[in-house]
Amino acid sequence: MRGFLLCSLLLLAPHCTEVAAQEGEPEPKTPCANWMGGAPGYPGHNGLPGRDGKDGKDGLKGEKGEEGTQGPKGDQGEAGIPGKEGPRGFPGYPGQKGDKGEGAFIYRSAFSVGLTDRAPHPNAPIRFTKIYYNEQKHYDATTGKFFCTIPGTYYFTYHLTVYLTDVKVSLYKKDRAVMFTYDQFQKNNVDQASGSILLHLSSGDEVWLQVYGEGDNNGIYADNVNDSTFMGFLLYPDMD
Repeated sequence: MRGFLLCSLLLLAPHCTEVAAQEGEPEPKTPCANWMGGAPGYPGHNGLPGRDGKDGKDGLKGEKGEEGTQGPKGDQGEAGIPGKEGPRGFPGYPGQKGDKGEGAFIYRSAFSVGLTDRAPHPNAPIRFTKIYYNEQKHYDATTGKFFCTIPGTYYFTYHLTVYLTDVKVSLYKKDRAVMFTYDQFQKNNVDQASGSILLHLSSGDEVWLQVYGEGDNNGIYADNVNDSTFMGFLLYPDMD
């Protein structure tokens, strides 16, 4: 029995081979196809990407996140262009009155005098007895001398009318002549002799005018229409 089956299979094998040669590829699931399987094929190529889908709807708003840490301070920017001047404001209310300050000591010393007697005596202080100003009483009309009580720098000046004869006059400080003025009289005329000077005086110094020299040199004149004057005042005191 086994021999019969083997012979039958050997006879069928060439027949199946002829049928396969005549008809091409064997049909799948035929006894010949199941007898020997072929090698697996290669994977195919990837297909093209599909088109983007439609945008979906916005989701719900999320919760507020925590505040981040403060970053470092940035560099200072450039100054901007000045803005326009604003409108002027209303005046403020007056402030309270301040405390009274300490009073400052005011240094005053001045005089202005004129001549009343004609032709004063030479080599002696000229006594100007017409008083224009002598509030501090630093000028003595009885001696014709200014007495310094406030040390400092003083300004002195004089304007003398000259008539009938020449005039030689000098300004004295502490028994020493420091300035001289001479005017030569012209007949049938009235002349003027004047001078001015700055002097530094110490307390107790005296200043005056007097005619000097020998001879007829005392032509200083004064009447109701002509004056001869002498004046002086403190310019600034010594602060020490």
